[in-house]
Order: sequence, then C-alpha cells, then structure tokens
Amino acid sequence: MDIHNTNEDIVFSAVQKIFDEIQNSGNPEKYCLCYQCRIDTVCYTLNRIEPNYIVSNRGFTRIDQTGMKHQQIEADITTLIYKGLRLVNHNLRPTAPHDGSSTPTVRANHPMFDIPTIAGRIFNGESFEPVTGLEVFLYYEGEPVAMRNNNWQNPFMMVSSTPGAFSFWPAPITADSPDTTKEFIFSVKINSPDFEPLNHFFNITAISKFHNPQSYALNRTYKLPDLYIFPPGDGELNG
Repeated sequence: MDIHNTNEDIVFSAVQKIFDEIQNSGNPEKYCLCYQCRIDTVCYTLNRIEPNYIVSNRGFTRIDQTGMKHQQIEADITTLIYKGLRLVNHNLRPTAPHDGSSTPTVRANHPMFDIPTIAGRIFNGESFEPVTGLEVFLYYEGEPVAMRNNNWQNPFMMVSSTPGAFSFWPAPITADSPDTTKEFIFSVKINSPDFEPLNHFFNITAISKFHNPQSYALNRTYKLPDLYIFPPGDGELNG
C-alpha cells in the first residue's frame, strides 16, 4: 500500500537536528550520539505520538507547515525527543557498537537471496507455559546464522517480556546470478541442562534478486509451528 506517515519525516528530521546540535556544542552531558541511539530515540518518539497518514500528493499539500497546530506538534515532538534521548542513554543497547559508526546496510551490488524474518514460540511440554531464560540458536549448514544488523541477535535470549516468543532476521546470502530459486534448510536449536535438546529443521525457499529490503514486514515473516521442550527423560516431540 502506498501510504505514508508524515510524522515520521518530522521526527527523523528533528532527531538528526537535535543530536547534531548537541554534538556541535561539545556534548557537555556526554550523551552517546551514535546511529543506534538516534534510531532508538526516533522509535521512542514515534511510539508516543499519533500518526498522520496521507495517500496522495493532495494529502501532502493539505498539511499545514506553518500553523499553530503544526508548531504545537513540533514542540511536543521536541520534548519527547529529549526525554527519549535521556532514557536511551540510560539503557544503551549492549549489541550496538556505540562508537559513532553506522549500522551497515545491505548493498545490492550483486544478487542476493533475501531470507524473511523467522518467528516462533517455545513452550514447556509438561506445563505448557512459555519458556524464559533460554538461548535459542538459528543454524544453517552447521553454523550459527549471521543476522541482518545489530538489532537482531543470534542466539535469541528468551525473556519474560516476550514470553515464549523468538525471532530472527538472517542476513542476505550471496547468489551467483539473479532470478535463481534455492531451498535453504535452517534449524532452531536449544541446549539446556533443564530440558532435552531441541533441534527443529525447516525449509525456506528464496529467489535471488539485486534488491533486498532494508526493513522487515509482518507479511514477509516465516512463522514456525509452536515448539515444545521437555525435561530430561520425557522425550522430544518436535521434528
């Protein structure tokens, strides 16, 4: 669908401006101003304001860029950005470099197999409760799969805030030529002294292309069936 939330543009622009102004002033508060902290602040802000969707150039021209309502929105956004900046800096992402470098992007200089996001759930086979405190690994050809960027981890740690749920977004895989279809056999693995080992295999078919998406979409997610792990001696029922 060809729709656009215009508040994304306002927030992205305001975050860049505020972060750059802090950097140019010498950053007296010693905030981390890296790429990851910028996009985390963008997400924090966007999650706290109402979206403003348009579907055409006529909708764009109707946006009041100078009126009182627009000025109030910008003031509210600025307040949220500063709040988000402080919260993000108190909870720095451990998986990001925080050294001023940008998260690498996938460049389509050659054809790639784009693997969709992979999502699933894991439950205790005895209690049927979602599991927490376990690491879930994604493997391909006997090796842990590299992720698309630092915001996606392998292994994925199961935590109480996302009970039983895990997700991966593998990095694209280089292809020899475009428009080639290939089947990839992945496996989800768990090894824990509290449970029987889990090793669930599944296939994903991909077509090589020069263009690879830079953002994920729910309609492109490969959803696994619910998986169950059992205490030692109870057996493992997943394929």
